[in-house]
Amino acid sequence: MRSLLLVASAAVALAVPAAAMVQDGHAGHAAHAGQDADGAAIAAAVAAPTRTPANTARDTWRHPAETLAFFGVKPGDTIVELWPGGGWYTEILGPLAKAGGGTLYAAAPWEKGLNKIKEKQAADAATYGAVKLAEFPSTGAGTKVPDGSADIVLTFRNVHNWRFGGTDNTAGAFKQIFAMLKPGGTLGIVEHRLPEEMDSALEEKSGYMKRSSIVGFAEAAGFKLVGESDINANPKDTHDYAKGVWTLPPNLTEGDKDREKYVAIGESDRMTLKFMKPAS
Repeated sequence: MRSLLLVASAAVALAVPAAAMVQDGHAGHAAHAGQDADGAAIAAAVAAPTRTPANTARDTWRHPAETLAFFGVKPGDTIVELWPGGGWYTEILGPLAKAGGGTLYAAAPWEKGLNKIKEKQAADAATYGAVKLAEFPSTGAGTKVPDGSADIVLTFRNVHNWRFGGTDNTAGAFKQIFAMLKPGGTLGIVEHRLPEEMDSALEEKSGYMKRSSIVGFAEAAGFKLVGESDINANPKDTHDYAKGVWTLPPNLTEGDKDREKYVAIGESDRMTLKFMKPAS
């Protein structure tokens, strides 16, 4: 009898891993299918006919599909875009959230920082009417993104703007971002990269930020760095212009002076950093 039990136990022991392998395989296929679906949704949003031609022309430098996929953006997410400016990424995130049943917040200084988004809403309510407007950093002047509500927070080339106001303001901004995210939520940052060996004082005026500075602010707020990519890197950028990053396209603040040189360099060298709010 004992021999039979040992044989039966061995058979069960062998069967369980086999069953687990089958289940894991199905889970892997499901996860892959989900990623494919998310990628297709992002691609469709990037190809949205409502995007302005001047913005689509910059896809070569900004790599929106690859960047959003790297951050793990899903069409059904509650997404917060911080300081959207003229709405370059809003033109993609708006259609993405609308098609996927997600929610998009545009959050900026209240309320002048949201004027361009309001213009888009007035001109095309069908595409942008559902975008929620919020104040960031929150001062109480306008509606804030509710704490613990966001799946993902994104900001593109903006941390240097917070840094212009001083270290304390930057630290406070990261703390507010941490609060608005759900546990396990993602913070995605694209920022002009200042090489680590260059003078940190340049962060106050050049538009470039050091990786170590951004990681430091994020980790002090409670975030964990979980990934980084060179999707938006540009090795031609020398980072040393008298008028800062705005010397390069699209601003070209030097006008016709050395214009061909700066156009040949292209848009700035950028780091792409993915952080996570711990699940517990």
